[in-house]
Amino acid sequence: MKERILVIEDEKRWCDFLSLLMSQAGYEPTATTDSEEGVKLALGQDFSLVLTDLRMPKLDGIEVLKKIKSGKPSLPVIIITAYSTVEAAIESMKQGAFDYITKPFNNEQVMSMVSRAISQAKLERENGGRVFSGGAMAGSELLVGKSGKMQELYKLIGKVSGSNATVLIRGESGTGKELIARTIHKSSPRSSRPFVVVDCSALTETLLESELFGHVKGSFTGAFTSKKGLIEEAESGTIFLDEIGNVSSQVQMDLLRFLQSGEIKRVGDNKWRKVEVRMIAATNQDLEQMISSGAFREDLYYRLNVVSIIAPPLRERKDDIPLLVEHFISKHNQLAGLRIQGISSEAIQLLVSYDWPGNVRELENILARAMTLARGKVLMPEDLPLGQAAKPASYQAGIGFKKL
Repeated sequence: MKERILVIEDEKRWCDFLSLLMSQAGYEPTATTDSEEGVKLALGQDFSLVLTDLRMPKLDGIEVLKKIKSGKPSLPVIIITAYSTVEAAIESMKQGAFDYITKPFNNEQVMSMVSRAISQAKLERENGGRVFSGGAMAGSELLVGKSGKMQELYKLIGKVSGSNATVLIRGESGTGKELIARTIHKSSPRSSRPFVVVDCSALTETLLESELFGHVKGSFTGAFTSKKGLIEEAESGTIFLDEIGNVSSQVQMDLLRFLQSGEIKRVGDNKWRKVEVRMIAATNQDLEQMISSGAFREDLYYRLNVVSIIAPPLRERKDDIPLLVEHFISKHNQLAGLRIQGISSEAIQLLVSYDWPGNVRELENILARAMTLARGKVLMPEDLPLGQAAKPASYQAGIGFKKL
């Protein structure tokens, strides 16, 4: 018996194409260009999978997804769209979509996704598994990019944002690890609660212990009053520990105890206090190597690394550079009262040809400086403080700028 697949797509040409694609692969497609009719079909008949467009009249793809998941939580849904945004990718995954793919797409990629979705749904039914369906998410405008690397990142954020699992974000300096953590928090049910950032590399062991766990009056020289720690300040929210690889063995032990028990003890106090908080940590170090050398606790590593997220370096997602440039020009025009109107195509080529050892942070710093010192309202290659070796061979100053 053929697997039945429901296609919901308001554009008839895409609806017909997807139906043909499913039929050629041996599935039995049912198609509709009406999103409300699609929901009725999904809930009223038996299907193995739903393919739905994102932007449609009446009900959009997210609304279709929510209605299907409320009635048939185990029915896998794949979102297909030509309008890829951070918000749509994260929200679709958070609401329980199996996956998210953008037009135009590779036919083999779609069919592989369809096959995996149907196989996984069968396995979950056999094992009594349930598909997660989260609540409404808060919008996110923190991360910028539409490259494949970023799309995968958005999907992962969407999957983890609804849980309380600890997350370890790994990546080079300047890749936006804190932004990823903030986006997870903003996309979670904790979004209205505190998001507390701790730079573990900026404090000594004694100060870090006091900042994290708090202290009581007289516990050490200068402790004139009792103070609540940052973990307590983050109650019901999220605490983000940046550069976790820099913490001492004593602080590692205290963090492990907290992750195991959910309790903390202020420095100099005998009382244990229960604190409910989600922990996200980040590092640019090789923690596995540090474990081998005895510099980092293996048991703490496994407690932190329940979910691992890699922040991609900018050199691996250069397709995002034009979008990032647009974002930073707009941002610094507002922050500094500047009036930069755009950037030349040659300047974009120069930026794309550079390897960005400092990643997105370096790109923003270079653009902020260039905007401040630019001789005109359009950024040119000579405005960018990059080495001559980074210039493309085809560089010609002043020819063909484009505004972003």
